[in-house]
Amino acid sequence: MSLNGFGAALILGAALASVPARAASPDGRWLTQDRGGVIEIGPCDGGLCGRIVGMNETRRRDGSIPTDPQGHPTCGLTILHAEPDGPGQWSGHIADPDTGTAWNCTLRLDAADHLLLRGYVLLPLFGQTQVWTRYPGPLGAGCAMTQ
Repeated sequence: MSLNGFGAALILGAALASVPARAASPDGRWLTQDRGGVIEIGPCDGGLCGRIVGMNETRRRDGSIPTDPQGHPTCGLTILHAEPDGPGQWSGHIADPDTGTAWNCTLRLDAADHLLLRGYVLLPLFGQTQVWTRYPGPLGAGCAMTQ
């Protein structure tokens, strides 16, 4: 008994369907929706962390470097912590680097490889979604965005 092309394709399709799909990961550099910063997301402590690696404004008007409310430099500041929350989605907290205010958040990738980050207070229903895009460009010293 021989398999024709259709039969072989059917068997291959069934074999591939039985292998669990690996969920896409948001690892990498992301340009924020307002295009003011680049956040690098990567694995940490069994989940994901995101830190600021690029900024449009690397100096204030007085020449000083931007800092968080505790006086730490904004460049390199970790602002995102998230844990897996199902296939292809994560939940955790994100902080506003200017005020230090932390928000609950969810993360997921859409079909176009955009990162959908939803920040909220009590429930995701009471939140706002930002769309971040991958940042392919180089970064200069001190978190300077070169694009």
